[in-house]
Amino acid sequence: MDRRLAAYAVCIEDGRVLLAQAVAPDGDRTWTLPGGGVEHAEDPYDAVIREVAEETGLEAVVERLLGVDSRVVPAGERRRPGAPELQNVGVFYRVRVTGGRLRPEPNGDTAEAVWTPLPDVARLRRSSLVDIGLDLARTLPPSGHVDPVPVGGLVQH
Repeated sequence: MDRRLAAYAVCIEDGRVLLAQAVAPDGDRTWTLPGGGVEHAEDPYDAVIREVAEETGLEAVVERLLGVDSRVVPAGERRRPGAPELQNVGVFYRVRVTGGRLRPEPNGDTAEAVWTPLPDVARLRRSSLVDIGLDLARTLPPSGHVDPVPVGGLVQH
């Protein structure tokens, strides 16, 4: 099994959430939260700020930890054919934009970054990470944990 530690930003302003469009190697596109893998010896707190800047061009500060999610992506549902199952441990932070200019990631896996009205999110083909992050931001569970999000239809791994 592969394991991945990642940090994700939940940035909600004026009834809109900041989303990034991730592009898989095969060209498949999925909306997700800005964020990604924590680099060797990097603190997830620092990683989420770095990832927001890389993927969106925006500067951000962490306002609070929302929670941690751990899920296993079966081998057959991985983007990379032949890869083993993946345990993704995601650390979710509420962030606030403090500056910068919205733009796509240069030479990266993010094709576009946009502010999306919250009611429109349900109609997007999106990563389950979006639903997890929004649920954590809405409910602020004392345990920092939400129930698993079913995958299928518009909701992808």
